[in-house]
Amino acid sequence: MSLTGRELILGVTGSIAAYKAVYLLRELTALGAAVSVCLTEHAAAFVGPLTFRTLSGRPVLTNLFDPQSPEAVEHVALAERAHAILVAPATANLLAKAAHGIADDFLTTLLLAARSPVLIAPAMDGGMWAHPAVVENVATLRARGVTVLEPEAGPLASGLSGQGRFPEVPTIVAALLGALAPVRDLAGEHVLVTAGPTREPIDPVRYISNRSSGKMGYSLAAAALRRGARVTLVSGPTALTPPAGAVFVPVQTAEEMREAVLHHLASATIVIKAAAVADYRVRHVAPAKIKGKRDLALELTPNPDILAEVAARRTGAFVVGFAAETHDVAVHARAKLESKGIDALVANDVSQQGIGFEAEENEVLLLDRWGGTHALPRMAKTAVADAILGHIVALRAAAGKKTPA
Repeated sequence: MSLTGRELILGVTGSIAAYKAVYLLRELTALGAAVSVCLTEHAAAFVGPLTFRTLSGRPVLTNLFDPQSPEAVEHVALAERAHAILVAPATANLLAKAAHGIADDFLTTLLLAARSPVLIAPAMDGGMWAHPAVVENVATLRARGVTVLEPEAGPLASGLSGQGRFPEVPTIVAALLGALAPVRDLAGEHVLVTAGPTREPIDPVRYISNRSSGKMGYSLAAAALRRGARVTLVSGPTALTPPAGAVFVPVQTAEEMREAVLHHLASATIVIKAAAVADYRVRHVAPAKIKGKRDLALELTPNPDILAEVAARRTGAFVVGFAAETHDVAVHARAKLESKGIDALVANDVSQQGIGFEAEENEVLLLDRWGGTHALPRMAKTAVADAILGHIVALRAAAGKKTPA
C-alpha cells in the first residue's frame, strides 16, 4: 500500500531507541508519505535534528515557542491536517503526559490538537512497562481510541531482559497502514503464506540453505491480516517477528514445510508460496559433525515440489507462487506458472542490487494463468505485499473465483 499524499507527524521522544526512528522515517518516506518530525528536547540528545531534516526534507519541529519558526505558531493547523500522528519511540513519561492531557512541549501540544488517528510505539527499560502507573496510562489512552502497540520482549539497554523493546519497523508500519486504510476485502478468507528459506542438514552443525530473509512473505502475512483475513504463516528460519494475529508455524526443512502446508491446505482459500524452498537435500545426513579438512562429496536428492503438489491437491484455493530469476524473468516465470498449474506467479530479478533477497524493497512482475502480465515498480516490500493482494482480489473477482481442476 502506498502512503503517497499522506501527511504524517512522527514524534520522537528521549529513549535510547530514538535512533530506530531514523529507519522508521526512511520506510515511511519510501512509501510516499510526507513526514514532519517532532523531536522532544531529550530525543534531540540521542539523534540530532539534522538527521531527520535530511531524510524528511522538512524542518524538524522542536521548540513550540520559537518565534523564528513558522511551524511553531501553526501547531494546531499542523495537527489537524495530518492524516495520522505516530509517536515512536514513546517513553513512559510521554504516555503519562498524553494520558493526563499535559501539553508542555511541541509534541504533547500536537497530541491534544490531533483530529486524526494517533499511534504510539512504546520503548522503555527494566520493569517500567508492567508498572501499575504505566498500565493505567496505556489503558486510558486505548479507551480514548489511541493505538498503543505492545513493546517486544528481549534484551534491554540496561542489560536486563523483559518487555520494553521498541517494536520492529514493519510492525509499526503495518499498524499505521491499518489505521489509515482499513481495507477489509479479505474478510472471511483463510490466507496460507509460506516464507523464508529452508535448511537441509549436512550434519548436526552444517546445512544447505539460501539467502531468503523472509521479509516478503512476512509482509504478505501482515498485509492479509490488515485486510481482514485469517492468516497462517508457515516459515523457515528467519530473524523476523511473526505478525501479531497470524497462526505461526515454524519449520526447518522442505519436508517439514510440506507437511505444515498440506495440514492447513484444506481450509485455505488463498495460498501464497513466497518461501525459497531448497531444491535439494542431502541424501545421507551425517549423524555426527564431519571432521577434518578434505574434499567432500555430497549426494543430493530432490526435495518435494510443494507448489505443484498444492496446486494438484487444493479444493478451490487460489494458488500463487514466487520465482526468483536472474535473467529472462518473464520467459522463465511464464514457464513455471504453466508447469506448476497455479493461478498466478510473482517473479523478480534477484541479480539486481537492492531488491529481492535480504533487501527492504522489491520490484516484481505479476503473471496469471489467463495470460495477464502486470509490472510493479520498485518500492518497499510492505507496499509490494498490498499490491500483490489487491491484484489477487481483482483476479479472483474477474475469474468468478474459479480455479483449474
